[in-house]
Amino acid sequence: MDHPTAAWQLTEDPQAFLDVVAGVLATDPVRATIVATTAQRLAARAARGEPAPDHPHWFAVARTADGEVAGAAMRTATMPPHQAHLMPMDPRLAAALADLLLARGEEVHAANGAQAPARAFLERVREQVGGEVGLARPTRLFELGTLVPPSRTPAGGPRPVTADEVDAAHGWFGGFVAAADAQAGREPGTTVALPPRDTVERRVADEKLWWWEVDGEPVSLVGFMGPALGVARIGPVFTPAPHRGRGYAGALVAHVSALLRDGGHRVCLFTDLENPVSNALYQRLGFEPVVDMGELRIAS
Repeated sequence: MDHPTAAWQLTEDPQAFLDVVAGVLATDPVRATIVATTAQRLAARAARGEPAPDHPHWFAVARTADGEVAGAAMRTATMPPHQAHLMPMDPRLAAALADLLLARGEEVHAANGAQAPARAFLERVREQVGGEVGLARPTRLFELGTLVPPSRTPAGGPRPVTADEVDAAHGWFGGFVAAADAQAGREPGTTVALPPRDTVERRVADEKLWWWEVDGEPVSLVGFMGPALGVARIGPVFTPAPHRGRGYAGALVAHVSALLRDGGHRVCLFTDLENPVSNALYQRLGFEPVVDMGELRIAS
């Protein structure tokens, strides 16, 4: 994706986007996990006749005159500031995308994904609106190598979240959102979004949320997204404070990862680099670093 002369095209149709870029995303499906799973999920929602999101949203493809895909991006984040997500591309293409959005009056002051194009994108926006570009939340993408189960299995065991536990699971998502920022020293709820209840309900129906349960009480929650293009992404991983330090999260991540591997899927996850505890846990389980990413924002 290194063609600065390519032209950008925007669409709100996730399936049309996938029809164009799926082959390119499949060349590096782990790095493409966010774009692939998001577009796939929104395409499925559209196919069911569900309304389009009421926040800024689009998918973008840069193509050369002969139709080659030179860049891909999207803006689908549900939580303000509704950051854009950029795949690897020539930074000049990222700047051209910013020009296109500015010309149509769109305000987009945050971006994540591949860091060089994300920064080039926001630097171009900054030239128009002022402020400084800074890193709001550094992340690292990991892929599972050889799964190393925990040396000690804690009490209890795993089971899928059931349909009558959707509200409880949604409440745990709220706990995860607050803890994810607080454990990294940020204001709770500032960089991690709470999904709507119907999203949690759908994940429960698809058996994509799991409890670790001890004596009938859930003590840890692990979910996953996808698979898309043969890759599933673990998240969220949340253990309430009273149950931490007993190995529940590690055992449950190992269990879910093994299920996904047995299904023929590659397994990945993102960690928050400002939360050293989770980074150490996943590496002990056999997750290996792929690339550092993070959300950049323009601060006034």
